[in-house]
Amino acid sequence: MIFQELNRGKCKTYALACEETRKAILIDPLRGNVERYLAWLGYQNLTLDAVLDTHTHADHPTACNLLNELTGARILMHTRAPTPRVTQHVNDGDVVEIGKLKLKILYTPGHTPDSISVYVGNTVFTGDVILIGGSGRTDFAGGDSGEQYDAVTQKLFTLPDETVMYPGHDYRGNISSTIGEEKRSNPRLAGRTREEYIALMASMNFPLPENIQEVLQPNQSAIEDDRTRFPDLAQLNKVRQLAPQEVQTLLGSSTPPILIDVRERQEYLGELGHIVGSQLVPLAELAMRIKEFEGMRDRPIVCICRSGVRSTTAAAILTGFNFEQVSNLKGGMLDWRAQGLPTAN
Repeated sequence: MIFQELNRGKCKTYALACEETRKAILIDPLRGNVERYLAWLGYQNLTLDAVLDTHTHADHPTACNLLNELTGARILMHTRAPTPRVTQHVNDGDVVEIGKLKLKILYTPGHTPDSISVYVGNTVFTGDVILIGGSGRTDFAGGDSGEQYDAVTQKLFTLPDETVMYPGHDYRGNISSTIGEEKRSNPRLAGRTREEYIALMASMNFPLPENIQEVLQPNQSAIEDDRTRFPDLAQLNKVRQLAPQEVQTLLGSSTPPILIDVRERQEYLGELGHIVGSQLVPLAELAMRIKEFEGMRDRPIVCICRSGVRSTTAAAILTGFNFEQVSNLKGGMLDWRAQGLPTAN
């Protein structure tokens, strides 16, 4: 296996390649370093077969979309990833082949709902779920300290102690660790119960990443259009979240809500289907088409997307235009389908 870390900074991008077939994958590429990645691939005589984000990043723009456009490389992310640009969704236990390399996907949520780790040979790439001597924050973007503790202790810490661990970030000049070392000495996790870990993470006051609004929501939506003004975190946190069964009940009432599906057309007609009667208005078009809903200000509205992330943004946008009865379908079409509720294609 050919292996190289390409950024040499606090944010890590890892390149793996099959020596025989010369096919490569980049894990967590940064948009600002695309030229460097392409130059390295060309120098090594490698073909970029796939790019993978271990989660939806809040601290840097992803390069996955641009690399897909430039090279045709597959975009791999967990099935809970909100972006519409993923070409291959992966789940826990899936094996991704890059030439003759076999990469096993481990679902390790907690930092975000779509966090995964990648296990290959005697090496694991952990994204932000666990860092060297630390762990990823869990205080925004759907984070959950309990899920993170479970993912680390029940999946990552069950790997052989000698497994080499490469995290998505490091702020102290470290390059790698091992699973055994983190089990023994990680100050946030070693010797702590689940309840103690949850309390510890709740007590920590993390500063927000710089330019989070300019990074996180474009990464979630694959919209990089200056005309789209994304709501801030406070506005997003005010959006009312409705479980699928609650929405289904409302649809059977005397005043059913208007359903606005903000996915892309290919998603609306794709494998998850859509809710009967929903209107397709892709998120990138929502603000420009607001006049279509002027006569509906006194009606309840429910916004819908794949996982409930883009639609939360849509609900906040509509609220900002003074629509007062806007809610979001929590968990999106993924949870709607998981509960066996009716769909159309």
